[in-house]
Amino acid sequence: MDETILVTGGTGTLGRLVVDRLLAAGRTVRVLSRHTPPSDPAPAGRGWAVGDLLSGEGVAEAVRGAGTIVHCATSSNGKKDVAATGKLLAAAREAGVRHLVYISIVGCDRVPFSYFKGKQECERLVENSGIPYTILRATQFHDFVRAIFDGTSKLPLMLAPAFSYQTISAAEVADRLAALALGAPSGRVTDMGGPQVREATELARVYLRAQGRSRKVVGLRLPGRTFRAFREGGHLTASHAVGRGTFEDHLAETAKTTAR
Repeated sequence: MDETILVTGGTGTLGRLVVDRLLAAGRTVRVLSRHTPPSDPAPAGRGWAVGDLLSGEGVAEAVRGAGTIVHCATSSNGKKDVAATGKLLAAAREAGVRHLVYISIVGCDRVPFSYFKGKQECERLVENSGIPYTILRATQFHDFVRAIFDGTSKLPLMLAPAFSYQTISAAEVADRLAALALGAPSGRVTDMGGPQVREATELARVYLRAQGRSRKVVGLRLPGRTFRAFREGGHLTASHAVGRGTFEDHLAETAKTTAR
């Protein structure tokens, strides 16, 4: 059945990739954004809805007629994330949505970081919403760690967290999310982790080499429960290292894209 699939956060790093894959599968996709649609000609099958998940304005209209929602919109503020997800779920229930796919983060139940805690609470809202759902947890995207290094590499000494990452390609997570959206509700599915668990300081040196730059890399160790949970690997899933693209692959592809 070719029902409309609504993608929240459909212009973000992950969301736009999910939209592309759903369109390639021949599905009708509606993007929910706070902004007016771009002036470029829309690809066949893509619609647009202007709405604000935090205020709720335009959300009911955006959800109306959608059979499935892929919820990619997120906020660095965990409380705002929870509030926005609650408004989306209320509108989805009212509209009779039959499947909600939610992207969460590995370790949200183990790391007492506000963003992670917000993700865990959003999971609970989805699970208790009465809407058939699928929840996928993934590790941090390569893009996320690269963005951190873009900032810290500007200092005379490059700082990197004194713990490991298991970064994954956003494109691979988008592949999985799109497949889940095209399938039946599956509850909490198997986590997705990147192909390698690597110390952040090592990844920082990889980043510098790719940039052709030299900096001394210093591991930053902070006190507290949150940082301890990161050091202990609460955000990792080594047993589900299903990703294929490495951080080096991501940097090489980014360099190619920038050079075009």
